[in-house]
Amino acid sequence: MATNAAKNIFVWNGVDRNGRAAQGEISAQSSGVARAQLRTQGIKPKTVKKKGKPLFGGSGKPIKPADIAIFTRQLATMMKAGVPLVQSFDIVAEGLEKPRMRELVISIKNDVASGSGLAPSLAKYPRQFDDLFCSLVASGESSGTLEVMLSRVATYKEKTEQLKAKIKKAMTYPTAVVVVAIIVTAILLIKVVPQFADTFRSFGSDLPAFTLMVVGLSNFMQNWWFIILIGMFAAGFALKEAKHRSVAFAEGLDRVSLRLPVVGGIVHDAVVARFSRTLATTFAAGVPLVDALNSTAGAAGNSVYSKAILQIRDDVTTGTTLYQSIRATGLFPNMLLQMVSIGEESGALDDMLDKVAQHYEEAVDNAVDSLSSLMEPIIMSVLGVLVGGLMIAMYLPIFMLGSVI
Repeated sequence: MATNAAKNIFVWNGVDRNGRAAQGEISAQSSGVARAQLRTQGIKPKTVKKKGKPLFGGSGKPIKPADIAIFTRQLATMMKAGVPLVQSFDIVAEGLEKPRMRELVISIKNDVASGSGLAPSLAKYPRQFDDLFCSLVASGESSGTLEVMLSRVATYKEKTEQLKAKIKKAMTYPTAVVVVAIIVTAILLIKVVPQFADTFRSFGSDLPAFTLMVVGLSNFMQNWWFIILIGMFAAGFALKEAKHRSVAFAEGLDRVSLRLPVVGGIVHDAVVARFSRTLATTFAAGVPLVDALNSTAGAAGNSVYSKAILQIRDDVTTGTTLYQSIRATGLFPNMLLQMVSIGEESGALDDMLDKVAQHYEEAVDNAVDSLSSLMEPIIMSVLGVLVGGLMIAMYLPIFMLGSVI
């Protein structure tokens, strides 16, 4: 892994096997290694120069899972059309806009062109290609159905990213409104309320309790706003680190997320959809059921269900049917149980699981739309009460003074 991290990108031009001018980019540890790799590909290099880095912005935007999904689909399409694998990499790389993604594709292409298999080449980049991805590609290479397997992997990645996008969609609007509400409230307390407080001092009369409370809150924010801001960032960082470092804490958060009203149902359906989609894809690829369940546990996205899937794996290993093993956990819905039972009896388990995945993906989509419609008036009401309450607290002494006069 360290060797791969030390590679650089070199820009080259030369002559190919047919005597035609050619140029491109290659990933290697040094220019000498780059020249050697080019010769193994039948290219006689003329110049090989290290690619310069941009002055601003580093090497570009980071690679996201959605980029990997698009890359996989493009590669599968090229291979289905009969384009050789190495040439497919070249075509895909030319159409990529992200420098990091282009460099990744070129590096994988060079490994494949030098004689390495696709799965081992992908395994060098575990951040972008996990064990499940690599094992499915390896299965396709060994069975001679790489283009079919890449198409299945592309579908799996696309469905997985669509599911993540739906859940993010449900949380984006409420989060944005809450952040705006906090910022507006802080500005009012730090900048606006003090102006009113100076005016109130000239009244020479007692202020309403509500106004005194808001003025006191304003004084507190003026004195401690920087500490509060640091505390919020520290709390967020501590929460993230605790979830990453403490298994018990992460499991506790996952349990709480399943019990939350409305949101818990979406999380549950998303996990069931992910479980069904992953198991259907791996099982259809010819991966043994025990190994498929092991991969599915890693892709569950919730520690409660990951533990349950590992228990299912252990039960299946002892000879228990998949239906009975899933039922024993008590976590999965009856629809999944019945479809698994039918699939086991008919020998079409992957098709049944695929139908379950489609059903629960649609359920998540509908639940997200309903949640967005439900949250919008609630959030706007809370925002109105918050900002309106501050305004009333500031104008209340003026109204009282007018009634006295």
